[in-house]
Amino acid sequence: MGDASGRVTVALVFGGRSSEHEISCSTAAGVLEAIDRDRFDVIPVGITREGAFTLQPDDPDRFRMDAGAMPVVEDNGTRLCWPDSAASRAVAVREPDGALRELGTVDLAFPILHGPRGEDGTVQGLFELLGLPYVGSGVLASSVAMDKHFTKTVLQAAGVPVAPWVTISPADWAADAGRARASARGLGLPVFVKPARAGSSVGVTKVKDWEGLEAALRLAWAEDDKALVEAAMEGREIECGVLSGRDGAAPRVSLPGEVVMRTREFYDYEAKYLDPDAAELICPAVLGRGELREMERLAARVFEALGCAGLARVDFFLTAGGFVVNEVNTMPGFTPISMFPKCWAASGIGYRELISELIDLALPQGPPLTAG
Repeated sequence: MGDASGRVTVALVFGGRSSEHEISCSTAAGVLEAIDRDRFDVIPVGITREGAFTLQPDDPDRFRMDAGAMPVVEDNGTRLCWPDSAASRAVAVREPDGALRELGTVDLAFPILHGPRGEDGTVQGLFELLGLPYVGSGVLASSVAMDKHFTKTVLQAAGVPVAPWVTISPADWAADAGRARASARGLGLPVFVKPARAGSSVGVTKVKDWEGLEAALRLAWAEDDKALVEAAMEGREIECGVLSGRDGAAPRVSLPGEVVMRTREFYDYEAKYLDPDAAELICPAVLGRGELREMERLAARVFEALGCAGLARVDFFLTAGGFVVNEVNTMPGFTPISMFPKCWAASGIGYRELISELIDLALPQGPPLTAG
């Protein structure tokens, strides 16, 4: 792969139509700044909120997170033209004046998209149709992991502990609200209500009184057509990163990180991105030797049970009874200060090396890992 000099051209795809558009842009800033320019050429492909594929500036500062002015992909009038068949890797851009400009060939797509229409198998399906290698999980694993109901269903069948839950759709509520409410009540209070397919804690509510259930469900339904009502777990919030193994080897699991809440009740969108004092991310987290081995075993089991590839972040609750899987992210937050890179940095793979490793994993017969 790559040109005669061994350089690889990466289409970095970010933005998108989900409510996590700004988070994806922030991730793009981190990757654009840190990617190894001695090895990789980058074509920044920004997807607007309306779904237009545009050619964006190769400028990290343009997409940095700022609570006062969140980064977005602006429609600059350009339109990226993907290869016209699986036999070609040629990409071009149509300029606002209609002129077509060739950009050369692309070796690989790096979709740093979060949430629906990006992390859920849709963009992965596009790249499959184009025959274009890409970073991360395939269509099925991306789709299943994006849907919390089906993630739990698969993991439960694989013998992985998950929090008790019920799934309620607007149709369920309209048909028999009393029955739906009773199924939720069986979980006890408090519960978390969350969209089945959303990330960054968008649309999530902690319900402490059953009077608040319907409002929480409607907030979640605004993001997705079904909502999970999930029993609240008492315990530490532990997260770890997973990378595919090389040459068929077992998945690699990072050291653990821990989310410790300081000023907010749970790790919601504001705590993650807008309030620097809300939570502390501790990495590596302090675990006993047996706890660490069990976390590694479960994280690898989750990765394999869902059929993940490339990368994932597995989020646990460490309860009095042991680890319980909370969520799985196949394209986790990837800014330099996000938990996934922090855990791998603590494990000996720095941010730039981690980006290179993900690209190498996605390339056929990629070079050996040289991170440290």
